[in-house]
Amino acid sequence: MAKQYDVLFRLLLLGDSGVGKTCLLCRFTDNEFHPSHISTIGVDFKMKTIEVDGIKVRIQIWDTAGQERYQTITKQYYRRAQGIFLVYDISSERSYQHIMKWASDVDEYAPDGVQKILIGNKADEEQKRQVGREQGLQLAKEYGMDFYETSACTNFNIKESFTRLTELVLQAHRKELDGLRSYAADELNLAELEEEECKPEGVENSPKACWC
Repeated sequence: MAKQYDVLFRLLLLGDSGVGKTCLLCRFTDNEFHPSHISTIGVDFKMKTIEVDGIKVRIQIWDTAGQERYQTITKQYYRRAQGIFLVYDISSERSYQHIMKWASDVDEYAPDGVQKILIGNKADEEQKRQVGREQGLQLAKEYGMDFYETSACTNFNIKESFTRLTELVLQAHRKELDGLRSYAADELNLAELEEEECKPEGVENSPKACWC
């Protein structure tokens, strides 16, 4: 059976209730958009496999509830994440201001070296905008993060932002991945050598499938 993916990463969506985290997730994984808002209860997740730099990456994307009463539950998931989206709604100044609180929680509960991207969602609602693009860029710069304005409604920058965070996680874990590939290659070479030693003279090599 063909290998379905090379590596598994966990990404986390954080932000206030109503900023569109679930819509971002559904648009990316299922290419669906549901305008009616149903608050996430606790934590939910979806999976998607994408290819980045020739590597098949299975990403497990956790969608967390933004309400205060669920945050004890959701904080348990911070330490298992390799990548985190900090999401605000461009039509809500309040959700933008709360990014500082979410970023503080990430610093406290997430592992060192976790990769982060700032998302200003609902970019299609320009007429309701309360947070300028420059504000988003400035905040991202202060925290050393990449920044994207997105719209789950119009599918704007959805694939780009998820792919970028996956790339950042891959780069952060490049040494581990290279070590894994090197180990696998050594195992394969050793197996071939053992076969050669046991093979009767005159038997030609048969082609072998390589995992990668």
